[in-house]
Amino acid sequence: MNEEIRIQGRLCAVILRADFDEPGIQFFTPDDYSQQLASMSYPPGKVIPAHTHNPVHREVFHTQETLFIRKGKVRVDFFAEDRQYFTSRILGAGDVILLISGGHGFEVLEELNMIEVKQGPFAGDGDKTRFVPDLTDGLRYD
Repeated sequence: MNEEIRIQGRLCAVILRADFDEPGIQFFTPDDYSQQLASMSYPPGKVIPAHTHNPVHREVFHTQETLFIRKGKVRVDFFAEDRQYFTSRILGAGDVILLISGGHGFEVLEELNMIEVKQGPFAGDGDKTRFVPDLTDGLRYD
């Protein structure tokens, strides 16, 4: 199963649940995204030809990150570009999320181990803007 989180019509995140298992290669992102997310599922004997990747100049204007939840549970809170709370999702072991746009925050619900993959090089303090969300409406767990 996979889910797209859209805020005001804009794709904010793609969640790929641990139980997703479709045959072949399934891309969840368009070609122009700076992070590409795909699932690959093949039977024994499938050969993926050896290859290298060519140097290609790319410009990245917004950091996108992919999180692989290895163990535990985490709540992901999603925010619009204006920092207004939108919705939340709970991820568990085996789930993967690609964070594309908007804001996000996390609360660890069970001891967590996750792997993060994002573009580099890291820009230090210039890489992100932290904010304190207005949660007067409370968090929603859809």
